[in-house]
Amino acid sequence: MGEETVFAGTCRALFSLVRTGGRLVGDFGQNLGRKSADELRQDPVPQLDRSVVKDSLRSPVGDPARGSTGDRFIGVDVGSVTTKLVVTDSRGEVLQEEYIRNNGSPIEAVQEAFGKLASSGLDGNLKGVGTTGSGRFLAAAIVGADVIKNEISCHARAAREAFPDVGTVIDIGGQDSKIIFFKDGYPVGFNMNTICAAGTGSFLDHQASRLGIPIEEFGEWALRSRSPARIAGRCGVFAESDLIHKQQLGYRKEDLIAGLCEALAANYVVNVARGHPIRSLVLFQGGVAANKGMKKALEDKIGLEIIVPPHFKVMGALGAALYAADAARTNAAHGGSGPEHPKLPVKEIASSISSFSATSRGFICEGCANSCEIQEISINGKIVARWGSKCGKWEVVPSSGASAL
Repeated sequence: MGEETVFAGTCRALFSLVRTGGRLVGDFGQNLGRKSADELRQDPVPQLDRSVVKDSLRSPVGDPARGSTGDRFIGVDVGSVTTKLVVTDSRGEVLQEEYIRNNGSPIEAVQEAFGKLASSGLDGNLKGVGTTGSGRFLAAAIVGADVIKNEISCHARAAREAFPDVGTVIDIGGQDSKIIFFKDGYPVGFNMNTICAAGTGSFLDHQASRLGIPIEEFGEWALRSRSPARIAGRCGVFAESDLIHKQQLGYRKEDLIAGLCEALAANYVVNVARGHPIRSLVLFQGGVAANKGMKKALEDKIGLEIIVPPHFKVMGALGAALYAADAARTNAAHGGSGPEHPKLPVKEIASSISSFSATSRGFICEGCANSCEIQEISINGKIVARWGSKCGKWEVVPSSGASAL
């Protein structure tokens, strides 16, 4: 289909967002706490130069190395601490997942995840890409996206796909905690932690490091305790101070860790759930769900069994992939009114994304008293996205031969 046939659908959601004034169409729910659904929608929306992404992703078709041929959908979840990638087939089955620590560079983490996908030998043709997480616009600028969704929507979508009768989702990630409420299988509201990061993955990582215990063993240590210490868990600073004080008094490590888990579970129920009823079936998602001590402490606190789904670490990315598949089906049902994907193999696209040069640059606009902080993303030396301006002055990306909106 020539030059006009690009990694079709690439960045379609971003252009749609620009046309709708930044409104995230399809986001749901009512925040039952301080952060409203409208606030979630007020994210900076970048504009992309589609020609750069197109040139980076054009690759010859290769022979499938493993698995059955078919359509593939990719979900990318860029969080504050980790980047997750999921590949699904047209039935929503997870074919591959990657979980990469950002280590301060989410761009490199995204490329590393795609590098692992490229070397996996997974075959099939890419039909859609979705991005989510706090870095969803950054991810979209790097890899292209058909769908961009906030993490609440994606976690809810994946949970409902795995367990249609889900009643509540507990999600604890690297820097934030969330709870999503369902009624008759549909999400009806959510809460997020407001300021304190006590109980999140980064806080637990820090405490595990300070105690000299691998974070992977943190939960097992908690389960050994027979007399958990009482730890003040309403604030991360106070919790750490209390932990250090009782460590100096000679408390056993397992009792300190179990006490910390109990304190953080209580903090979650008070400051995140905020008195709203937690209904069964309860799912525990996010990286902290690997901590058996936190799971037990939460079960004891809410008095309900908690289920950790098979892909608990990557449920946000899974939801993004499912939304991408939904968008592809909707497009097909409407006679292909949206951009149509060419037949591009997943492993070749992944190889292209993992090998191109992606850089970011920040600067202050001196055009007025607002002094907006502008972030600029470039791929192979060409600017593909900018965001951060209040007036929109910097949102227009320099033309590189891309087709007009």
